[in-house]
Amino acid sequence: MQRYSFATLARQALGGHRGWQPLWRKAAPKPRYRVVIIGGGGHGLATAYYLAKEHGIRDVAVLEKGPIGLGNTGRNTTIIRSNYLWDESARLYEHSLKLWEGLSNELNFNLMLSQRGVLNLAHTLADVREGVRRVNANRLNGIDAEWLEPEAVKAFCPVLSIDRNVRYPVLGATLQRRGGVARHDAVAWGYAGAADARGVDIVENCEVTAIRVSGGRAGEVETTRGTIFADKIAISAAGHNSVLAAMAGVRLPLQSHPLQALVSEPVKPVLDCVVMSNTVHVYVSQSDKGELVMGAGIDAFNSYAQRGSSSIIEAQMAAALELFPIFSRLKMLRSWAGIVDVCPDASPIIGKLPVDGLYMNGGWGTGGFKATPGAGHVFAHTIAHDAPHPLAAPFALDRFTTGALVDEHGAAAVAH
Repeated sequence: MQRYSFATLARQALGGHRGWQPLWRKAAPKPRYRVVIIGGGGHGLATAYYLAKEHGIRDVAVLEKGPIGLGNTGRNTTIIRSNYLWDESARLYEHSLKLWEGLSNELNFNLMLSQRGVLNLAHTLADVREGVRRVNANRLNGIDAEWLEPEAVKAFCPVLSIDRNVRYPVLGATLQRRGGVARHDAVAWGYAGAADARGVDIVENCEVTAIRVSGGRAGEVETTRGTIFADKIAISAAGHNSVLAAMAGVRLPLQSHPLQALVSEPVKPVLDCVVMSNTVHVYVSQSDKGELVMGAGIDAFNSYAQRGSSSIIEAQMAAALELFPIFSRLKMLRSWAGIVDVCPDASPIIGKLPVDGLYMNGGWGTGGFKATPGAGHVFAHTIAHDAPHPLAAPFALDRFTTGALVDEHGAAAVAH
């Protein structure tokens, strides 16, 4: 393996990385494509990759309004798990987790997948009942799941406090050992490079300003880089899905909210798993750089701004210190927010929209990153065959008229 001195690396960094091979072409948009995907985040790039790899559809453009990796994909906290309650959700997220486990090899790019285990804490008797129920439901779906008593929780995560004399003592936890984290920007870069290698055009700095519908069919996209015609148009733009669908006259049952996160100053390794708590409302992991990564639920107000309110930060810091008193002297390094679109049942919409030629993968709320490979895989199938993949069928838009909702508020309440 070639090695570089610090001086060489510094010169490359300050000099614009001369001689480094780009991972994907800086493609200019063509006048027409077989499929245009709006949104160059993880889901959009994964969809393009699987369209090319699994279905032989290479005449694809991915349109991203800015540079790749600066949207929600690069603004989340990277947690991966599949321990959702309902069969429909569990099967889809487990499909995704199985893809995660071989994805670095498939894309030939190190995604830094770390299956360090995810703890979901229980603090009340209701939490305990829900946790045990979810463990049993997961096992019935072939998903690894365990119930741990407080002492076993402490053994798995020694820095966690299980003091019984606090407001919400730890009464136990579910554990998914295959859960963990991955590197968010590596996911975007890996899929972008792999899709590009199969002929997909990745068009950056290309904002969609209109979707034209003629004769009941969507077939034209107006962008800041010109007009693009397409046989099929797929929307996969996270918090802005409802805005894009409205361009084609489709009103969706979505609300967009900021979702905040923060990191502490870096410290030596102290937390080697992911800890989540719905009751005190925080989740915590430690990055490879040593920063403690923390988040909580969405801000209640609707917004497309990538910032949030200080009250959310204050509440999640208080929750973290209740669980981890040893973190009390750490300083916050930075905070940020992504924009998530949330369905009434906290489950996504995957499938055809009520305009011919128009498809959407969105409404993931706080669960989008962990679903990246699975969502892209089933969405590509849906686009290619003009019919839902079996795993995606329960998440069609018409469930909001039939009443067949997939209510995952309990599994997704704390975000991620």
